[in-house]
Amino acid sequence: MLKQLKICTIFFIVVVIAYVSRTSFKSKIGLISDLLLSKYFAISNSTNSFGASNILREGNGILFMETTDKMNPPSLVLCAIESAARVYPDRPVVFFMKGLENITSEEDKKRAKQQFPTLSSYSNVYLFPLRMDQLFNNTPLKPWFDKVNPEKEVYWTHVSSDACRIALMWKYGGIYMDTDVISLRPIPQDHFIAAQEATIISNGVFGLSSHYQLTWQFMENFVENYRGEIWGHQGPGVFTRVVKKLWGMPVFNSTDDVMCGNISYFHPQRFYPIHYPSWRRYFDVWENLPTFNDSYALHLWNFMNKEGKSMVPGSNTLVEHLYQKQCPTTYEYILRNK
Repeated sequence: MLKQLKICTIFFIVVVIAYVSRTSFKSKIGLISDLLLSKYFAISNSTNSFGASNILREGNGILFMETTDKMNPPSLVLCAIESAARVYPDRPVVFFMKGLENITSEEDKKRAKQQFPTLSSYSNVYLFPLRMDQLFNNTPLKPWFDKVNPEKEVYWTHVSSDACRIALMWKYGGIYMDTDVISLRPIPQDHFIAAQEATIISNGVFGLSSHYQLTWQFMENFVENYRGEIWGHQGPGVFTRVVKKLWGMPVFNSTDDVMCGNISYFHPQRFYPIHYPSWRRYFDVWENLPTFNDSYALHLWNFMNKEGKSMVPGSNTLVEHLYQKQCPTTYEYILRNK
C-alpha cells in the first residue's frame, strides 16, 4: 500500500513539473510570437503611414491625377494644386502621378516633393504613384482594363483618366478635381455633382464618400456603354446617363443648386461660369475683373487650349490675376524664372 502511494506521489510530481514546464515554454513562445507580431505590425504600419490609404483614411482628400508618364506638369497644374492646398489647409491634397516611383519612406516623400518646388512648402500636399492595375482591382473596371488595348484607343489618355477618377473616388472618397481647376473658396458640400451646362453633367469636379453606391453605378455604366472613340462618352457622358436614369435630367429654374436624390447638383456657375466656347476669355485683359462670387472654383478648359496659351507675367490678363491671388508661389516662381 505504501509502495503504491509513493508511486502515485512520484507520478503526480512528474505531471506537475511537465505541466509547469510546458506552460512556461508556451508562455515564452507566446511572448516571442507577440514580440515578432508587434515588430511586424510596427514595420507594416510604418510603411503604410506613407501610403495613400493612410493619408486619405478620413475620406476628406482633394484628389488630382496625371495619367501619363509626364513628370513636368505645366504651371496650370501646379497652380490648381497650390490653390487647393491654400483653400483647404486642413485637408490632404493628393496628386496621383503615373510616372512617379513608389513612396515607401520619409525620404521618398521628400524626394518626390522636391521635384515640385512650388508645392514643397505646403505640408498638406502629397504625391503618390498612380497604378491603374491595382486601382481597378475589385471594381467593374478591372475586366475592361485587362482587355482594352491602349494603342488602339483614340483618346486613351482621357478615357483612362475618366476611369481612374471614378475608381479613386470609389476607393478613397473626397473631392476630385481636374488639373485645370483653380480653387477660389471651399466647396460647402462633400456629396455633390455639378452641371457643366444645362444638359451635361461634369466629371471634372465632384465629391462623394468612398464606396458610395452612385460611384459603383458610374463604373458599371462606363463598362456597359463603352465607346472610347467618342469624345466625352466615357466622362460627362457616364455621369449624365446614370443621373438621368436615376432621377431624370435635373432642371435649374435659377442659379440655385438642386438635389439629385440625397446629393447636391451644382449650377454651372459653381465651376463653369465661363463656358467652353469662350475659354480664351481667361487669357484676355478685362476692363473690369469678374468677382466669381457664385463660384467655388474655375475650370479653365485646358483641352480646348490647342494654341498652348499660358499665363504670362505682366500681361494683366484674367489668368494672371488668378495666379497672383490663388497660387502666389507658382506665380512668383514663374516670375523669377521667366
